[in-house]
Amino acid sequence: MSIRIGILGYGNLGKGVEYAIAQNDDLSLKAVFTRRDPSTVKIMTKDVPVYSVNDAAAHASEIDVLILCGGSANDLPVQTPEFAKLFNVVDSFDTHARIPEHFANVDKAAKEAGKVGIISIGWDPGLFSLIRMYGNAVLPEGKDYTFWGKGVSQGHSDAIRRVKGVKNGKQYTIPVESALERVRNGENPELTTREKHTRECFVVPEEGADLAQIEKDIKTMPNYFSDYDTTVHFITEEELIKNHSGIPHGGFVIRTGTTGENNQTKHTVEFSLKLGSNPEFTSSVLCAFARAAYRLNAEGVSGCKTIFDIAPAYLCKQNPDELRSHLL
Repeated sequence: MSIRIGILGYGNLGKGVEYAIAQNDDLSLKAVFTRRDPSTVKIMTKDVPVYSVNDAAAHASEIDVLILCGGSANDLPVQTPEFAKLFNVVDSFDTHARIPEHFANVDKAAKEAGKVGIISIGWDPGLFSLIRMYGNAVLPEGKDYTFWGKGVSQGHSDAIRRVKGVKNGKQYTIPVESALERVRNGENPELTTREKHTRECFVVPEEGADLAQIEKDIKTMPNYFSDYDTTVHFITEEELIKNHSGIPHGGFVIRTGTTGENNQTKHTVEFSLKLGSNPEFTSSVLCAFARAAYRLNAEGVSGCKTIFDIAPAYLCKQNPDELRSHLL
């Protein structure tokens, strides 16, 4: 029997989940829930219904795991605890500073309902978090470094589009290569925000807009660009569509450490990702953890979990014998 999956939210992430389900023969899509008019949402999978989010409770018995594909700023802090009262849930909540608060809210709701809620699943937080944990466990004398990019930051791209005179835009986060090399060389540098990453913006201005003012407003924007060396390129809408329509991303997690007498032996652990599509890869991670949520709940587990709490075997459709034979 396949694990019955529901998708809440059908943007880039929700579509990615649908693609990922199609690649896993032990998962099946049973329903999509949307805040839009369901009649306007066209999905790829034949004979799968699209319902209003307001009707989700009526379909709780038909779904084993609900994958939440909303945003971390406003959607998931409300949706995940609410739907954990009805479903096993998985989300990609990525506001690092608020994860403890989000965990507590989901844990309370899921335990009361006898459900499993797995939060902050993706690649950062998510897989990168796990690598940082392994690095700290194995090399207690050491230092963590995380670099993001080159890739599109959707939040920063949205910030660009809010600037007066901007019609459209895309922003890339780029690691500073010299800083990356210093870390890989085991120098253990103390790096400022500006020294680790640069930001590159491709902006389509409105007709007659003040380009100098747009560039100034972007470069001085607090919390987004003011702490970084930022380059602004003005391009046409056609160029943006042709050259910047994708959503690539990726990055590096590096743990440098020492062992031995007087800590003289140096080690470097590095994990990297180069993603053609940020939402499609994140969706694939979400589906693997949906499998884990279902299995844990079938064993009688309830409450909130993070990537730190789940054994890797729960993510794979192969049984333990197959894993030991082929992957160990």
